[in-house]
Amino acid sequence: MKKLTILTMMLAMATAIWTGCSGETTETKNSGSEAVSTAETTSVSAEETAADEENYDTGDASLDNVRNQDEIGEKELLVLSFGTSYNDSRRLTIGAIENDLEKAFPDYAVRRGFTANIIIDHIQRRDGILIDDVNAALNRAVDNGVKTLVVQPTHLMHGLEYDELVESVSEYADAFDQVVFGEPLLSSDEDFVKVEKAITEWTAEYDDGKTAICFMGHGTEAASNEVYQKMQDLLTADGYANYFVGTVEATPSLEDVLAAVQAGNYERVILEPLMVVAGDHANNDMAGEEEDSWKTAFEAAGYEVECLLRGLGENEAIREIYVEHAQAAIHSLEQ
Repeated sequence: MKKLTILTMMLAMATAIWTGCSGETTETKNSGSEAVSTAETTSVSAEETAADEENYDTGDASLDNVRNQDEIGEKELLVLSFGTSYNDSRRLTIGAIENDLEKAFPDYAVRRGFTANIIIDHIQRRDGILIDDVNAALNRAVDNGVKTLVVQPTHLMHGLEYDELVESVSEYADAFDQVVFGEPLLSSDEDFVKVEKAITEWTAEYDDGKTAICFMGHGTEAASNEVYQKMQDLLTADGYANYFVGTVEATPSLEDVLAAVQAGNYERVILEPLMVVAGDHANNDMAGEEEDSWKTAFEAAGYEVECLLRGLGENEAIREIYVEHAQAAIHSLEQ
């Protein structure tokens, strides 16, 4: 009898869709497989129009391995990400995670899938490169005769999108002998401690007593948004009083973080995304020149601001956590 093993299924429903802290904003379904509502269609059309007007250089797309090759074999490790259209960041973050997983598990063929079709379509229009969406990646696995499928999302936390991925993969369960899911980045207290260590060591050179180091996450109205406050509480409890965590779309908000920084005696502010990639949110909401960006807000408050445009996926210690989660998933198949 074929077996579906899911390491974790967070089934609490929320009103907002979490986007995986990827640097992009709205997930859209594959237009060839699912119908979308009128409101969704309007939103997608507006974003596609904006994407078509994009003319900035995000790096050489040809340097990125999209990992949609066939000849997979019987064992596949499918890495699912929200995705980003920023080519260099995609290669240095998602690509780096995939590379580390490939080194750690040579018996598995590592392949890629993105959940955001709007990003997939944008990259294809702009760069002529097609990245598999979730259904395409799963169909490729089926067509290649994969028997053991390990799915490792690059999501930051458990949320609605993570649950949707579990459900989507579950629909293919009968096509494989074994399917197992790895945990997202922040899944246990131990994960929080490791991430805290990773980001504080990464920014230690800026920790001079006069600098506020602020991390910007995505945020969601769902209950899973609590991870940001939990990370803030951990940093504060461990003596990192000049470290602050906020979100673009939830709480703690920019206003919350700005007020907390102003309560201290800081001269400079470092801004960095608490996201796997440094995509649209990092480049615009955080480091943009618009009046509502974090950079502009802190400069208006009188601070010297430096933006570090690097995603968490560039950090080796962060990538190691994903490797450990994939290892736990694979180990569960051996029980």
